[in-house]
Amino acid sequence: MSSIDRWLGAFREQAPRLPGAGLPWLAERRREAIERFAELGWPSSKLEDWRHTSLLFLGDADFAPPAWGQRSVDDAIRATVAGLRADDENGHWLVFVDGRFEPSLSRVGALPAGAEVAALSELLDRAPDWLEASFGDAAAEQAPQALNAAFAADGAVVRLAPGVAVDESINLVFIAASGGAASHPRNFVVAGAGAQATIVEHYPGIGAQPDTGTQAASATAAGAADGGAATLTNVVTRIEVHADARITHLKLQQEHPEAIHLAAIDAVQGRGSSFASHSMSFGARLARNDITTRFDGEACETLFNGLYHVDGKRHVDHHTRIDHAQPRGTSREYYRGILDDAARGVFTGRILVGPGAIRTDAVQRTDSLLLSPRAETDARPELEIYADDVKCAHGATVGQLDEATLFYLRTRGIGETEARNLLTYAFAVEALLRIELLPLRRRAGAAIRARLPGAESMEALR
Repeated sequence: MSSIDRWLGAFREQAPRLPGAGLPWLAERRREAIERFAELGWPSSKLEDWRHTSLLFLGDADFAPPAWGQRSVDDAIRATVAGLRADDENGHWLVFVDGRFEPSLSRVGALPAGAEVAALSELLDRAPDWLEASFGDAAAEQAPQALNAAFAADGAVVRLAPGVAVDESINLVFIAASGGAASHPRNFVVAGAGAQATIVEHYPGIGAQPDTGTQAASATAAGAADGGAATLTNVVTRIEVHADARITHLKLQQEHPEAIHLAAIDAVQGRGSSFASHSMSFGARLARNDITTRFDGEACETLFNGLYHVDGKRHVDHHTRIDHAQPRGTSREYYRGILDDAARGVFTGRILVGPGAIRTDAVQRTDSLLLSPRAETDARPELEIYADDVKCAHGATVGQLDEATLFYLRTRGIGETEARNLLTYAFAVEALLRIELLPLRRRAGAAIRARLPGAESMEALR
């Protein structure tokens, strides 16, 4: 039986039991989505958008639906969530285990009038109608996103009425706890005109330490209880930023080393809005992040900021698109990668300046640091311009640690390992400093330091 047939069989079995199965519009969307996935199949390197990241190997994988009603929330899961909360005690927290909402671990504090933070499964039962317009069109989605739409059983919903500001961070935690299982969270963020919020998506490995960001080597780590079986997290986050609204979205991915992580963040911006996306990727065997925004109004602003560290034979891919469809838009895009051993990093970024989008101001840059002669990086910054009176620039660098600077540090009594660590961390700091939310900046910094040799000597840089 082929992988496609297995997914089709799983859909026939699970669809009647998914939340919202009784909604005609949702049942139709899910049917269209699984047909779209069956038509496309897993993308291969023959497709331009997937040139460096084929997913054909997933055709041999047999991911099972997670045991939602059978798995208990054990101490390792509780400790993981507690460690995250210790970094940001005042925030709002929604926790999902194997793709399903876990109310016993969640905590949403007092919200201002006009703000709603809830689980998708709950809203599909009590207020589903508005989701129809936001759910998305399967015909326009790539294969992983179509598969997500077919199987999405839960996720987070954040709705902000016009003018509403949520001061505390809204934290969404997704834990892959069952080895060999697949989860398909689908998140929705709708910010009315003038609304403001900071939303953080956490993808921790079970046992991730709050102070170091490392994965605990215990039998309770994700997949370890199942012989190291891989997990599949296939997540979609759809964001609507209406006129003059400000949304900051941060994502910290630290999943188990055998995990497969596929993610799509799709934003649409109204006039004068501001959207910032920070993608920090430090886990998973393969991580692919598709991040897009479209300026549907004048004078929009966006920041795409990314940092990743890959080692072993791990692979991380950021595929971005900023669509300047209206005049006077401003975008800044910066991605930095640290690559060691035989790892591979990929960046494909496209800035599209449409007809009539005059006075666009766009900058795109990607920088890669290779710590090993076997490490690989592929960088494709792209500009596509169809308007006059614009200011656009892009660039890419690939390099190693500067030997002259290393020598200088060693002449000051710093050991070679420490000197290399200092320069590696300094390379990452530029991306870290763009994160305004201090708890996440600290946690991302800890994740980088923990991956360096002799990490304990780096704690003074907290």
